[in-house]
Amino acid sequence: MKKQLIILQIILLALSVLLSAGEKGFKHFITTKDGKLFNGKVEYRFVSWNIPNLNFVEDEMVFEKKHAFRLPDEYELRDAMESVDQLGGKVIRSYTIPVIRETDTPDIPRYVLGPNKFDEESFKCMDQMLAIANETGIRLIVPLLNNWKWMGGVPQYAGFRGKEFKDFWRDPQLIDDFKKTIDYVLNRTNTITGIKYKDDKSILCWETGNELQSTPEWASEICKYIKSVDKNHLVMDGFHSNRLRKMSIEDPNVDIVTTHHYESHAEDLILNIQKNIKDLKGKKPYILGEFGFLSTVSMAQILDEVIETDVSGALIWSLRSHRREGGFYWHSEPLGLGFYKAYHFPGFPSGEEYDEINLVNMMREKAYKIQGKELPDLPKPKTPVLLLTKDLTKINWQGSVGASAYDVQRADSKRGPWQTVGFNISDAKYQYTDLFNDKSAKSGKKYFYRVIAKNISGESAPSNIIGPLKAEHHTLVDHMDNVATFYDAKGKFEIKTDNDRIFKEDMYRLEMQKEGELVYYVTENIKAAKIYSYSKDDENVFEFFVSRDNKNYMKIDAGAENFTFGKGDYNYQNPILYTITNKAKDNKYLKIKFKKLAQISRIEIKYGN
Repeated sequence: MKKQLIILQIILLALSVLLSAGEKGFKHFITTKDGKLFNGKVEYRFVSWNIPNLNFVEDEMVFEKKHAFRLPDEYELRDAMESVDQLGGKVIRSYTIPVIRETDTPDIPRYVLGPNKFDEESFKCMDQMLAIANETGIRLIVPLLNNWKWMGGVPQYAGFRGKEFKDFWRDPQLIDDFKKTIDYVLNRTNTITGIKYKDDKSILCWETGNELQSTPEWASEICKYIKSVDKNHLVMDGFHSNRLRKMSIEDPNVDIVTTHHYESHAEDLILNIQKNIKDLKGKKPYILGEFGFLSTVSMAQILDEVIETDVSGALIWSLRSHRREGGFYWHSEPLGLGFYKAYHFPGFPSGEEYDEINLVNMMREKAYKIQGKELPDLPKPKTPVLLLTKDLTKINWQGSVGASAYDVQRADSKRGPWQTVGFNISDAKYQYTDLFNDKSAKSGKKYFYRVIAKNISGESAPSNIIGPLKAEHHTLVDHMDNVATFYDAKGKFEIKTDNDRIFKEDMYRLEMQKEGELVYYVTENIKAAKIYSYSKDDENVFEFFVSRDNKNYMKIDAGAENFTFGKGDYNYQNPILYTITNKAKDNKYLKIKFKKLAQISRIEIKYGN
């Protein structure tokens, strides 16, 4: 009887999950009528987000990795979509279908490997993206082609056949190659849901591509071809301009028109929107596919213009999700004046320079306003997941959607009592590094840990418990965001916070001139150290010394490993990791001498007896 009761409970749980998913699912494809979008009989309007990392990550900027590309996992996809759901956005514009590049190494995943050649594992990621979109109630705008080389696009399709970029828009062979990709994508059967992409209601529309410099003839042919394969979905012309072209307005195979906007002044952007609406004359739905890099006040004014006119939707550039290893993905914007970065939900002090907290809150308000809905309170965060570790100086967790901070708690036993040893810890303060270092642990003791997520609405339940972890050493970590951690400095130095992309997105770096010196002091013997550095040079950048008394220094060898991407698309500097192992006793001082101009982004000194 007990066994039967358990089976019944499992069945009821499964049914409840299916019913819950059904509540978020879609009854209708999005359609058009009288120049507007409709979900059934209800007009469909939105203020939402571009998420370029949704189906392909280009921002895995961990120092020790030699490229930044990978596929997102289920946790990251859910985090992205649940973030947009809590933001009231309803819609995500993903980036394009990635195409293999000439410089790719075998471990870089891509979707398109050549003419009519596709990578199954990559498309399984897209399967999962669509499955989760249906579960979370998020509609997707999917651009099929990239004009640019960044994730692979027109230059690569042309290169497969030994042809040039300009040939792509007229060459029958290249057009046929792209049509084969369209065929594959639209006719693919999702390995999770069993639904063909062309029958999946989570797709709002297919976009011909991202920022295309296409001819009107190419766009007309491709839009017609998409509609011949897929009778269900709308098609948006991805021509790149802040002004609508006549072909996009007049061609019957173009269902939605779009423009991208990076004008330097809000009044210029609004004027272009008004001109586009006048040219359009209410013939088709109009979406602002990308806009950004302006002040929060300017962005609010632009969105008020969108809401008060006949614009169907607006998608800001851009949002990044949590990483599965802890923290967030980061992306500094080349057009972002040296300081704009991708936004993180719900906004953090680390984004103060570009007013992240206020911008994200404003976007949420406008997202509900355009729908004619009251702004709801944020839900309390879900329970975070504490990740396994053997080192209590390297504690990480998978973040919770909408959490603004976390409390880290420690106990001598799984049963408690629990003591908060990390209060209001942000998982967006530093980039691609450990979230918490328990500096108060006593040497030789063993501890258990858990973490609690927090936001303005309350706290999550405590996470899973990890441990026992033994405090075998301590680690001094200097993130270079201030001058409080190092012991002494000689020579001209500066804390740098700009152009982070060429420094693997590290937001804070100490730049020191040639012959400068940094000295660190710890209370017990130095065991080892890691120095994460950047330089235009790749050798003879530093010398390292240790001392017992800060007077008599002994030179110590360091291993050096260069994790360069090459100059890449962003003119990266050389990321060189120096590793020191100290076998002598009672050395409490570490000196770093700069032989050339360089920047250090992080120092970790392991110490203890």
